[in-house]
Amino acid sequence: MRIISGTTQFNIEDKTAVAIGKFDGVHMGHQKLLKHILDKKDQGMKATIFTFDPPPAVFFSQLMAKNENEKKDIILSQLLTKDEKRRKFEELGVDILVEFPMNTETARTAPEDFVRKILHEQMNAAYLAAGDDLSYGYKGRGDFALLNKLAPELGYRTHAIKKLQMFGRNVSSSFIKEEILQAEMERASELLGEHYYVGGFVEHGKKLGRTIGFPTVNLLPPSEKCLPPFGVYFSEVRIDGRKYHGMTNIGLRPTVSDSGQVSVETYIYDFDEDIYGKYLEIALLTFHRKEQKFSGVEALKGQLRLDLDAGRNFFDYE
Repeated sequence: MRIISGTTQFNIEDKTAVAIGKFDGVHMGHQKLLKHILDKKDQGMKATIFTFDPPPAVFFSQLMAKNENEKKDIILSQLLTKDEKRRKFEELGVDILVEFPMNTETARTAPEDFVRKILHEQMNAAYLAAGDDLSYGYKGRGDFALLNKLAPELGYRTHAIKKLQMFGRNVSSSFIKEEILQAEMERASELLGEHYYVGGFVEHGKKLGRTIGFPTVNLLPPSEKCLPPFGVYFSEVRIDGRKYHGMTNIGLRPTVSDSGQVSVETYIYDFDEDIYGKYLEIALLTFHRKEQKFSGVEALKGQLRLDLDAGRNFFDYE
């Protein structure tokens, strides 16, 4: 997959089928949209994603910040990090990803200029697909009516995608975040089309888990990652293409730490390998219980034994 990022100065020579959107989560609604551009590969078009970096919501929030420190603190939670989103697009078969710089100049672009100069001249769009609520250009004044108006002159076709509905609501990133923030991991998984996961590189912890008989792998979650409520989750651990059952604690570890740092700790069932420094993904399958502060390590150990047994029942161990 070709990635065009960090520049407004580019031109694509091949004819493209372009999907426009934020694509946070690349959820079932997004995948419905992406199918339309992926199908156009058979017609000789390059399946192309057009999105903004940073996301417009982050850019405009930072624009309103009072100072540089406040600007740095503005990180809106995302279902997928930039790297995760790139991997997902590549897995789906996208040919070109354009992460167009969102800055003051971009925000001031007139809607017609956006269509003519960017989508037509630079992107070489022969087909444009987006949600039917699409907005673009200065103050979001561009819409599908303008795309359709310019289509005969500029020689592209358009397709407005209606919102996918699940659980009686439009599927959206904000809806999925609501479910995650309520620890409704099963519903979030259905909306995403896959289990929601937290990825990262295994770090050295204090090895307390190992000393009390419950060795864990430790991740520091990306600052922009949307996390569910602190607590214990049964999980699927993905390492080098392999999958294992796990039990994951997300939180502050109040019984053994007062650092205030959020961590993701996972006990992997029937596993004893050195994986420090490796990238892994923790797919959160279901919520088990809230994070608690125990009276001491022995009380914590007792609860962990109960949790592990509950996990074995969940995974239906023989």
